[in-house]
Amino acid sequence: MADIDKHSVARAYALWAPIYDFVFGAVFDAGRRASIASAERACGPKGGRILEVGVGTGISLPDYARVNRIVGVDLSEPMLRKAQKKVAALGLSNVEALSVMDAERMALPDRSFDVVVAQFVITAVPNPEATLDEFARVIKPGGEIVLVNHIGAESGPRRLFELGFAPLARRLGWRPEFRFVRLADWAKRHGGVRVIERRPMPPLGHFSLIRFERLADDERRNAA
Repeated sequence: MADIDKHSVARAYALWAPIYDFVFGAVFDAGRRASIASAERACGPKGGRILEVGVGTGISLPDYARVNRIVGVDLSEPMLRKAQKKVAALGLSNVEALSVMDAERMALPDRSFDVVVAQFVITAVPNPEATLDEFARVIKPGGEIVLVNHIGAESGPRRLFELGFAPLARRLGWRPEFRFVRLADWAKRHGGVRVIERRPMPPLGHFSLIRFERLADDERRNAA
């Protein structure tokens, strides 16, 4: 079965850019707010440095507390142009940078963020495991990776529908059949992270919020 590639993803989101907020704003709102709340709890009341991967049009940027410093990256330049306009129009001085960047190979230093947030991203990248490796690389020990995403059904009619819909969905830039076990297996293989939460999200539990903690070096040695 053919998989998605970076060119198809970039092409799809260039087409979505003008209408993304209108089409997906309300549908994804609960997941966006939950991921931001989780990231801000992880940073604490004094705030921290948050990397939002797949920042897109910047729809979530106004919702972060100003005490947090935000860096946003995205593969789609048309989406980022929309985000840059939001930052300027709303005076979001806590947004440090918005950059075109491949999530699998981010030009960012190791251990430079307290939290990585990826909303509706991990099923839309060609190599989810390599992308997760990058997320783990750039967060500090004790930091968190916060994902919100559609997670495929394990069985039943929804599973069959997702498998049938997958070829078309790939052309639109995502994988509807992506299951949680793939994330859990990645965490086990990596050895430096652990799953600390999996929570169903609206609508109808089709989406999930998933949090990973980056282990401190001594915890990683003990786990080994």
